Amino acid sequence: MTIGFDAKRAFQNRTGLGNYSRMVITALATQHPEVDIVLFTPRREGDFANHFDSFPQVRIVEPNGLWRLMPSLWRTLALGSACRCNNVELFHGLSHELPLFMPKKIRQVVTMHDLIAWRYPRQFHAVDRIIYHLKFRHACRHADRVVAVSQQTRHDLIERLHVPEAKIQVVYQSCDPIFYQTVTDAQCNQVRQRYQLPERYLICIGTIEPRKNQVAAVRALALLPADIHLVIVGRRTAYYETVFRAVEECNLQQRVHFLRDAAFADFPALYTAAEAALYVSLFEGFGIPVLEALCCQTPVVAANTSSLPEVGGDAACYADPNSPKDIAEQVNNLLENDTLRSQMREAAVRQRDKFLPERIIADLYAIYSGLAYST
Repeated sequence: MTIGFDAKRAFQNRTGLGNYSRMVITALATQHPEVDIVLFTPRREGDFANHFDSFPQVRIVEPNGLWRLMPSLWRTLALGSACRCNNVELFHGLSHELPLFMPKKIRQVVTMHDLIAWRYPRQFHAVDRIIYHLKFRHACRHADRVVAVSQQTRHDLIERLHVPEAKIQVVYQSCDPIFYQTVTDAQCNQVRQRYQLPERYLICIGTIEPRKNQVAAVRALALLPADIHLVIVGRRTAYYETVFRAVEECNLQQRVHFLRDAAFADFPALYTAAEAALYVSLFEGFGIPVLEALCCQTPVVAANTSSLPEVGGDAACYADPNSPKDIAEQVNNLLENDTLRSQMREAAVRQRDKFLPERIIADLYAIYSGLAYST
């Protein structure tokens, strides 16, 4: 079987969609070396340019000729032809989209991570919103199978895009393998020193944007003991100003720390050194930071909304994301109850194993095989 992937984000994206793409491709290449894999990418550069070089069955295809001047159009208009030329039997769009003009004999799978552009349209520019709507609808209409990364996303696909239930299969995602590795005390101390972090802190990882709801985390901190700090890790948007105003209003300038350029390799130690991870996002299609924290056996307080309880299971505590008081009470309960913290760590090991890459790829491979060998 020869499987093609839209690998743009596998090579160019350092966050969620990129991590998912790399996980799927790497796990498939590792677990099924008999499968030929073709990666289509507009550019092969940056930190992940050589990420798949150790797999002899992986080929990388980039645009040639005039398409090099129009890489975005190449992904949309020319991948069908490129798939045919590379004998691809099945094509998997790893992030919400499928190319136009795919030959009918090539089966298609698309992964849908969320429908946030439908739920929070004001967070997107009008042109971007239109493009997302067109791409998502096209992908769901033309895919032979739609992979939803959570039951929440499955529900949204049925309700908002009217995708037939029989066409959708829920396959959870995993996180980067570095989060499954043991972090030593020495590594935690090195990270504390590198980023000048306090002894006791809560960690909140994610883009600083309204949906991630960092203001609620800040206001919850104001209700917690004075020796507890908050470390916010993520790319800044205009919402950062709103968050910082909340910091000033609560007089927490000495207790809230923003890490803008933290190295991804340091994330496991940042989680492990924390008293707890705080993730009170208003809505998530999956919520990868919850899984990352569980992999590090860091106690989690998450929002009780959307997909987050699916990911956290009984290994996390949950709070109303619109209630800083409720968030603070859940955090306080974790901080003061050693028995609960121990139980959370034990539950985290059981919960994280549900999302092992080999489990994810077994489910995806069953989809690939079912489509490729069906008549």
